[in-house]
Amino acid sequence: MARVKISLPEVFKFETKIPVRIQDVNYGGHVGNDAILSIMHEARLQFLDSIGCTELDAFGVGMIMSDVAIVYKGEGFRGDVFHVEVTADELTPFGFDLVYRLSTEREGKKHPIAEGKTGMVCFDYGQRKVTRLPEPLKDKLIG
Repeated sequence: MARVKISLPEVFKFETKIPVRIQDVNYGGHVGNDAILSIMHEARLQFLDSIGCTELDAFGVGMIMSDVAIVYKGEGFRGDVFHVEVTADELTPFGFDLVYRLSTEREGKKHPIAEGKTGMVCFDYGQRKVTRLPEPLKDKLIG
């Protein structure tokens, strides 16, 4: 079976820390796959805020997620604080990818948790259609 592979850039533009909550832990006693996606979403919102926009207003356009991929690298647990790195990649005339790297530190050692990618498409919510990537957003993503 072919495995998903995510190419990580050498440099990430943004980083944040997100604590694992009890509701992030599943019946297996570790962070669930749905929680990883939710943590990536929170990191995405923080990243967008850091460049002066939101998913609904990114320099005059909205955004919609077109795809997602996650590669799990290790277990996360309640009490962990995830170090989440985010950067933009693969810009096109209508969107871009956001790439994520999640890790945590335990007993002075870094533990990889997951790598992810979300495809983001610029979207006009008023007209319900895909629209072009605005230059100011492009400048912020690559700047």
